[in-house]
Amino acid sequence: MLQHYLSAGDLSRSEAEALLDRAARLKAEFRTNGGGAHAGLPLQGKTLALVFEKPSLRTRVAFEAGMTQLGGHGSYLSANDIDMGGRESVPDVARNLSRWVQAIAARVFKHATVETLARYASVPVINALSDREHPCQALADVLTLREHFGALQGLRLAYVGDGNNVCHSLLLLGATLGLDLAVACPPDYRPDPEILERAEGLARASGARIAISAAPAEAVSGADAVYTDVWTSMGQEHETARRRPSFAPYQVNPALMARAAPRAVFMHCLPAHRGEEVTAEVIDGPQSVVFEQAENRLHVQKALILSLLGV
Repeated sequence: MLQHYLSAGDLSRSEAEALLDRAARLKAEFRTNGGGAHAGLPLQGKTLALVFEKPSLRTRVAFEAGMTQLGGHGSYLSANDIDMGGRESVPDVARNLSRWVQAIAARVFKHATVETLARYASVPVINALSDREHPCQALADVLTLREHFGALQGLRLAYVGDGNNVCHSLLLLGATLGLDLAVACPPDYRPDPEILERAEGLARASGARIAISAAPAEAVSGADAVYTDVWTSMGQEHETARRRPSFAPYQVNPALMARAAPRAVFMHCLPAHRGEEVTAEVIDGPQSVVFEQAENRLHVQKALILSLLGV
């Protein structure tokens, strides 16, 4: 059984497919009961600690609402509450929380922080975002694709922009599930070589294909989904002015979307900067599924918590 979820590569194909199946059932139940509590309140009396070094909308609300709908409780702890590594060491935070809660979700700057939490915690730890990965987002993304297209095997996903944490998790989970991934990044902002090597190994096992280039038009050509993210992630704000000229040719606009397949959808993990990485015509247009992705964060995170707790 999965002990922690720190990377999108932690899941085998069968585990990922089982999580998606469970998330789909939870979503159907959620819609049937009008968005209220799930039958049996399977997490009654259980608490999820939300240790967040960064601000959040989708991640925090989806975890808190999900715990409530399952009968449990989410306890939010900001950087001001804990100051991991300052006021209290990361191992001590992990040891303390393990005495009170049944799971920990951590949104951190450094991926090493979530790895340390998992090393010292005696309860499951979920990576709710780090500088290396955003694995919960990737689960929501592939659920959204499955809802729109059915089978994932051989589906072509084009990612255009920064080879960042979101890109890393898409590469790992997409390759596990047989997605063909075409990534277009400026040469200085390509995905991490270790992540890419790992994803290529997963792709060989699943029959998927991965292509990395500096040409957005080439990546998007014939794609079933076009994905982008902000050009400057949280914690990199000081690089904004320097990055903008490098990324300007990677904007997803109507001309670029026209190169994708006629049925193509547009994806973004949000928040978005309209007029930078994507134009308003695209993100607010009929091909956009960004709010479906956002909703699916709720359902995949509920499925993930239930699975980690063996419920």
